[in-house]
Amino acid sequence: MKPLEPVSLKAIRAARDRIADLALRTPLVRLNVDDAPAEIYLKLENFQPVGSFKVRGAGNAMRVAETKVLADGVYTASAGNMAQGLAYVARRMGVPCSVVVPDHAPQIKLDAIERYGAGIVKVPFDEWWQIIVTHRFEGLSGRMIHPVSDPAIVAGNGTIGLEIIEDLPQVDAVVVPFGGGGLSSGIAAAVRALKPKTRVYAAEVETAAPLLASFAANEPREIQHTPSFVDGIGGKSVLPEMWPMVRALLDDSIVVSLAQTAEAIRLMAMRNRVIAEGAAGAAVAAALSGQAGSGTVVCIISGGNIDAAILTKILSGRTP
Repeated sequence: MKPLEPVSLKAIRAARDRIADLALRTPLVRLNVDDAPAEIYLKLENFQPVGSFKVRGAGNAMRVAETKVLADGVYTASAGNMAQGLAYVARRMGVPCSVVVPDHAPQIKLDAIERYGAGIVKVPFDEWWQIIVTHRFEGLSGRMIHPVSDPAIVAGNGTIGLEIIEDLPQVDAVVVPFGGGGLSSGIAAAVRALKPKTRVYAAEVETAAPLLASFAANEPREIQHTPSFVDGIGGKSVLPEMWPMVRALLDDSIVVSLAQTAEAIRLMAMRNRVIAEGAAGAAVAAALSGQAGSGTVVCIISGGNIDAAILTKILSGRTP
């Protein structure tokens, strides 16, 4: 696939108008920790109707598509959050929707997908990843809405960056969970256009950090992926079509442990009464590590769709 170019500020602003009735303008609140290495703020995308930021990109991609293109329905490959976002928007638009999920997808996300009326196809992780890489799945008809490599998805995600700069113009750094780069590159495109000196970091976990490996090699690298409770990020590689864009827009990748991620989730629940999933916990853990610098740091709380059993373990002081 042709490499994606960074989306323009004009495209991001158009996306905001397009999804105004679908996505909330989410709160930006201070993390209630006084001894942190920075003044940390939480961008609460877990407050979206589907519990994650994915409604932004999915909404924009669906709204820019021609009606005739959507006539046979849509489908995507997703560990759960994009699936929910697409299913939610498709139901609002009266379009049939199916999703292909990896076999480790959390039950809370599967239940939500069904609640929004989408069909589910479950496949092994390696087969699921190939759908991400090839942009197709032979078992379903209709238009594939790629969860990452789509300028409309990236622009929709970039609306988060607009809100951050408008609400907290003094921000020094933004930390974004890195799954495929669609969220981080969208936010970074908006932030860099409005506040060029603000740093944008990706957050990854030690069990799957393809961006760190790719930065080290200066080219996309495949890594050994180990499934964990952090299910919303951590693919097998950086997609080749995304690599030029993320390399140009992101300052670095901050890698944290599963224990640090669990502690960040516990901290948000206890101090701010915020329920966050693993990917969001990784962003906060990265900021708490001090690697995003001092000053004012915004962490993207990308979603709150975490299984109750996993959350119970974390709140009891254990790492799942």
